[in-house]
Amino acid sequence: MRNADIRRLDREIQATTKKLEAVRRGEWWPLNSRERRAMARALAGGAYKVARGRSAGRAEKRMDATGNAAEMRLNAELTALHGERQRLITEAARAKAAKKARGWF
Repeated sequence: MRNADIRRLDREIQATTKKLEAVRRGEWWPLNSRERRAMARALAGGAYKVARGRSAGRAEKRMDATGNAAEMRLNAELTALHGERQRLITEAARAKAAKKARGWF
């Protein structure tokens, strides 16, 4: 309702957008702990397979799936933040219109 709330949401939206772009580039820092563990497990398994002279195709697919899941999670967060921001703006506009409708004072 207040501008401070909207600014706070704008900062969160920017941070989430940066995280989403980083995940798309393949960086690990925006991942949560469960996703990091899954990536590390897949990486270790793939390295073991390659060291044994076998294909690491399944491990690569697992890493891609984990990255895609993180991207979907961040997209959902971003959508929720945009919806909350829009709700706050609408609420502020209604309050302002009600205040103006009361009269001169």
